[in-house]
Amino acid sequence: MTKIENIIEELKSLTLLEAVELVKNIEEVFNVDASSSANTNMMVMPTSIDPEMASGVEEKTEFDLILEEVPGPKKIAILKVVRSLTGLGLKEAKDLVESAPKVVKEAISKEDAEEIKNKLEEVGAKVSIK
Repeated sequence: MTKIENIIEELKSLTLLEAVELVKNIEEVFNVDASSSANTNMMVMPTSIDPEMASGVEEKTEFDLILEEVPGPKKIAILKVVRSLTGLGLKEAKDLVESAPKVVKEAISKEDAEEIKNKLEEVGAKVSIK
């Protein structure tokens, strides 16, 4: 048996308390820190999970603008705004407004969605962004 094999066999016979004491003595004698060298190759797992990183989902960049509700007295004003925003003809815009809740615009930026929402809310429509 080699010298190293003998040391290994001796280490196997140590109790846990003796092993802890051995580590402390080695740290003092050789001026090393066993805890830092033992963890250099270990992957550290976070104790708290960042919600953005946990799901792996990127921040949403495309939004749908939904016309939720059209009050009767405001219908014509809302219809005009919907036509100007969508480029739909009178009949198509009327069908869209009357079938609320309905998607007015799909896959638009958050800024555009907010701008359109404000225009529709100014004339009395109830709108949501999803």
